[in-house]
Amino acid sequence: MMYGNTEEFVVNSTITTTGRGSRDMTLVRMTTAFVMSAIAAGTMLLPAAVQAQSSCKWYAATALKQQQENERLRCGFTGPAWHSNVPEHMQWCASVSPSATKESAQQRDKMLADCAKR
Repeated sequence: MMYGNTEEFVVNSTITTTGRGSRDMTLVRMTTAFVMSAIAAGTMLLPAAVQAQSSCKWYAATALKQQQENERLRCGFTGPAWHSNVPEHMQWCASVSPSATKESAQQRDKMLADCAKR
């Protein structure tokens, strides 16, 4: 069938458009598909990023409290895990696995418990 400057015909039960503008429609469809795929991928990654940030906030707050307890009890613990620099704790947390942050916090808890027994 002819409609102005385009021609439509059925190929395997699919309407195909040829003529002027068909390349533009194909480009629009491809662009739309790409954008929708990118949005879907970004949406799936967002919860993981939010969870990681939340986990690092917990870690940094815990590390700060543990350092304050270290000072209060006069345990004298020093080193890369024992300081009050929250942004530095956040940065370290973002560079390691969640299990590493959990292990670090648990190790400081154990050290503080041992110190409190003295």
